[in-house]
Amino acid sequence: MTRIIYLFFLIIIFFTANIYGQAIDSIQNQAADSVIVVDTVRAANEEKTSVVDEITSGKPKIQWTISFSKIFWSIVIFLIALIVIRIINHFMEKVAEQWSNLRLFVKRLMPVIRITGWTFAIYVIIAGVLAPPIETLIALTASAGIAVGFASQDILKNIFGGIMILFDRPFQVGDKIAIGNYYGEVIQIGLRTVRIITADDSQVSIPNGELVNRFVSNSNSGEFNCQVVAEFFLPAHIDINRLKQIARKAAAVSKYVYLKKPIAVIIKNEIYEGRSLLKVRLKAYVMDLRYEYAFASDMTERVMKYLFKEKMITAEEMNGMHAI
Repeated sequence: MTRIIYLFFLIIIFFTANIYGQAIDSIQNQAADSVIVVDTVRAANEEKTSVVDEITSGKPKIQWTISFSKIFWSIVIFLIALIVIRIINHFMEKVAEQWSNLRLFVKRLMPVIRITGWTFAIYVIIAGVLAPPIETLIALTASAGIAVGFASQDILKNIFGGIMILFDRPFQVGDKIAIGNYYGEVIQIGLRTVRIITADDSQVSIPNGELVNRFVSNSNSGEFNCQVVAEFFLPAHIDINRLKQIARKAAAVSKYVYLKKPIAVIIKNEIYEGRSLLKVRLKAYVMDLRYEYAFASDMTERVMKYLFKEKMITAEEMNGMHAI
């Protein structure tokens, strides 16, 4: 009985050992397969890495720094460009004032020279002094473009407006333009603003973005002469035919008149506070737009002088009209 029990235990131990032996062998086989797979993947990765290294081995590493000397020479070139551009503009202004027949042509060249000079200076600083790698330049340009685009939309709108004005040319330096409540001579077309001189000698800077999106009236469109209108009110009993003759004569004998273009007299009846008045508009062209206001004053003075001389109006009538 004891032998049978021992034999039973021996059979159980043997069977159990056989089962565990099979499990261990299967685990070892799986581990071996895993090692083979891992080795295969590792070999493939190493092969890919070697291929990538072969491809990129010919590319130089990007190494670029901004040194003190680069900053120094960039500032020097910037200051030189600033001084040279100002000297050229000052010289061209002197030439324009001395030779009146070249004034408009020279002043139209000034914005082009200014923009070309600054573009060349920036190119020299970036390409010649800083000389960043193309990858760095593209990255910096993209980043700066996004940042500047969000931070300065109005400035960029004005800059693009200035470029459009230079190419579309709705007006030029030397033209007399009217925009909104402002009217004056264009003295400068910049990348951000256009500057005009008004009749009271005030300098007004108008953003280019507004000029592009608003109506602009140009009085002379690149010519020296422009139309001038003198307005005055007279009593309704005046002889209209004789009034027209006097008005045309007053404009024709003025030293400011440009006789190659017509002189027109427009008369309109207006009722003001129950009294009938004649509104007279005398239109003529001035030989140089800088004498626009002097010409308007001269025509008005001459018309009134001739009317008083021929006793077509009296001082009492004019005083009565002013009292209305």
